[in-house]
Amino acid sequence: MKSLGRYGVIGAVLIVAALAVAVPAARYMTRLQFDQLSERGQNTLGLAATALRGELARYRNLPQLIAQHDDIQALVTDPQNQVLIDRVNHYLRDVNALLGSSDIYVMLTDGNTVAASNFEGPVSFVGENFAYRPYFYDALTSDEGRFFALGTTSLKRGYYFGAPVRTPDGPQGVVVFKMDMDMIETSWHGTDFRIIVIDPEGIIFMSDRPEWRFAAIDQLTPDRLERTAATRRYAETDLRELPVTRSVDPAGHLLLTVQEGGDRTEYLAVTESMPEAEWTIKVLMQTRPARNQALVSVAALLLMLGVAALGWLSLQQRRRRLEERFSVQREAQEMLERRVSERTADLAEVNHRLEEEVIERRATERELRKTQADLVQAGKMAALGQMSAALSHEFNQPLGAVKAYAENAAVLLKRGRIDDARQNITDISSLTDRMAVLGRHLRNFARKPNERLQPVALDQVLRETLPIIEPRLRGVGVTLDVDLGPVPLMVQAGNVRLQQVLVNILSNAADAVEDRPYPEIRLTAWREGGRVFVQVRDNGPGVPAGILARIFDPFFTTKGVGKGLGLGLSISYNIIKDFGGNLTVANLPGEGAGFIIELPAAEAAHLPEAAE
Repeated sequence: MKSLGRYGVIGAVLIVAALAVAVPAARYMTRLQFDQLSERGQNTLGLAATALRGELARYRNLPQLIAQHDDIQALVTDPQNQVLIDRVNHYLRDVNALLGSSDIYVMLTDGNTVAASNFEGPVSFVGENFAYRPYFYDALTSDEGRFFALGTTSLKRGYYFGAPVRTPDGPQGVVVFKMDMDMIETSWHGTDFRIIVIDPEGIIFMSDRPEWRFAAIDQLTPDRLERTAATRRYAETDLRELPVTRSVDPAGHLLLTVQEGGDRTEYLAVTESMPEAEWTIKVLMQTRPARNQALVSVAALLLMLGVAALGWLSLQQRRRRLEERFSVQREAQEMLERRVSERTADLAEVNHRLEEEVIERRATERELRKTQADLVQAGKMAALGQMSAALSHEFNQPLGAVKAYAENAAVLLKRGRIDDARQNITDISSLTDRMAVLGRHLRNFARKPNERLQPVALDQVLRETLPIIEPRLRGVGVTLDVDLGPVPLMVQAGNVRLQQVLVNILSNAADAVEDRPYPEIRLTAWREGGRVFVQVRDNGPGVPAGILARIFDPFFTTKGVGKGLGLGLSISYNIIKDFGGNLTVANLPGEGAGFIIELPAAEAAHLPEAAE
């Protein structure tokens, strides 16, 4: 009886100790699991926000470009001209099909739509009035309109960009570009988390759960309903409140409990704001797996404590109940083996998921590299396009001479002056060789490079770059002053991509000195240790201090509309980074800007012929 009483006391103490350990352990493990869940959600949130921002940036400037079309500017001044209406309708239809957008349409200053890409469709915007939309009056008053809404005519969700159609008499209309967001939303399906995008009034307008769309996670106050109705953001859709209960755990994690039918689902929410679109993005992850994992961890801890207690009790009974102790130890060992097997299976599952994530990230990295290569090629095509007028002159001049020589040769042959005719034919051959050399340089510059880096002679790259850039420099009236030093310099790079960097930087320098009375551009190169430095400086106005930090950002340009994509310096910066170098810019003493290209030096022992 005394033994039973003692064991009862010991058992009670163990139970109290287990409870004392289990409660804080459960809180700690739950917090740890929630921290890991929040970190996963932040990664997903970053990807979702980046995708949305990328889509908005992709189409943002298109309405301004479309608004400059001659037919559109003529139409807003003569909206009754049926020939112009038909021509603009077909133009908008072709552009819409090319860009893969939802709709493009033209409105007059009274809000009436006079032309649209869907003019042939069953639901046409032609004749509709959308003056109540913010993108319309924002475009007329502040040069840019942006708005997300459900189309009142098409009943399709979209993001609208508006731009004014300017004429000498001022804004005479608005071009509206509607972007379809369904593809981004579709990519969110099939995941173990929920992504929602909320408007300024707390209404969900994008979600991988269709039943959550147009539901509010905040209270629909009369003020919010009135503001939403004023812009007809969601047309005639009935808005409702999603049954959500908010709470915050001790670690500061936001928890949302949603009543779905007869079930209540708890989510951990992470949030990011998109002020440029007045959106809020939330990623919701179910907490049930995390709580279950925390309970499993606490149970394992209690099991270990229990095993330790059993071991201690077994030592106390060693002399009296040796056989019982062995039995208890075997049972405990079997239990531990089962737990180890279960944990091993869990670890194998986690490793499998990690391998899948690594494969997915590698695929994403390959896609990013391909996109970067396409941008580099687009930059080269843009540079060639900007120099097309000067290059045309370079070809037209020898072509005119060839024609004149050919006609003279025919006359000389008719008169029997064979030697003079032979000299004309020799001159024609020389001019043809000159055009072939220029064409070969342009062809080599335009083709896509491979990724292999190799020792490259800097003077050879410059010789192949000059025929491409010389027409542009000659058109500005500037002579390039080159100083590569007394010793030939070798760099570790790619021939064609390095040519593209030099073309972009020299073109920018030519633009900077175009209005100078005495334009000057100087290119110098030198070596310091294991690095080679190339400086291109001009005597232009320099780079304004306010944009020095943004000059290498994609799509950032100080040139007028239609004079540049804002990709040249961004592409050049990334090319030099791929070479293991660095590209910087600074305003030099006196006047003018200086770009410095820093590249790894290479030895001239072996110089492959292939230039990418």
